[in-house]
Amino acid sequence: MAHMAMKDTISNKLQEAFTPESLQVVDESHLHEGHAGHRAGGETHFRVYIVSAAFKGKSRVDRHRMINSALAAELAGSVHALAINAQAPGEG
Repeated sequence: MAHMAMKDTISNKLQEAFTPESLQVVDESHLHEGHAGHRAGGETHFRVYIVSAAFKGKSRVDRHRMINSALAAELAGSVHALAINAQAPGEG
């Protein structure tokens, strides 16, 4: 089985967990060269932009907890940092 890029793994897990209206996962590892957690080859620092009805009525902290929970294995492993922009439809 081919190695799946971490960006794709994150996208797939968030798609499955939240059925988002929109989802963008950006690998920002190149911006963190020389910083803690950076490794050659990247795939350590990500930014997520997600819009999902699952976030309706939830606080910012609750939204982040939901996403961190869905990505617990990745955050406990090779992902060093995850920046999250989570909105419900119609926000922003």
